[in-house]
Amino acid sequence: MNPQEYAARGAQPEEQIPVTTTTTRQYRDTQVDVKLVLCALWIAMLFVSAYVDIFGFLRADGLNAALHGKVATTGFTINQVFLIFTLIYILLPALMVALSLLLKPRVNRIINIVVSVLYIITFLGSLIEVILLVAIARTAWKWPPPQIAPSLP
Repeated sequence: MNPQEYAARGAQPEEQIPVTTTTTRQYRDTQVDVKLVLCALWIAMLFVSAYVDIFGFLRADGLNAALHGKVATTGFTINQVFLIFTLIYILLPALMVALSLLLKPRVNRIINIVVSVLYIITFLGSLIEVILLVAIARTAWKWPPPQIAPSLP
């Protein structure tokens, strides 16, 4: 087809696209993968946990205890053993950020439920962290089962 035929064909009335304008916007909500939701919830939990600890140092008792090598309100001595246990304690939620994206759905669901429930027990004093952990457990619990593809004959 040469350019003149193409141009003439494009001008035919039956091929014209009607132009409509509308004043309302339509937003389409998309389904977010459960793995991304779990990952985002673990990240939020880690941020809240970090900021609670950081802002906790703004209290006078927290600062004084840290200056004396102690953890305020617990009496724990801040030494190498304490720091190693603290690292191990925070390492699991940090790993859950990546594991939530990488693990297979069945294993992912089980591990997210178990780890979030374990951390709920340890975070009972902090309402926001408990809410985030409950959201993680609930999201993992309600994870839809994988769809089985029909087998071909």
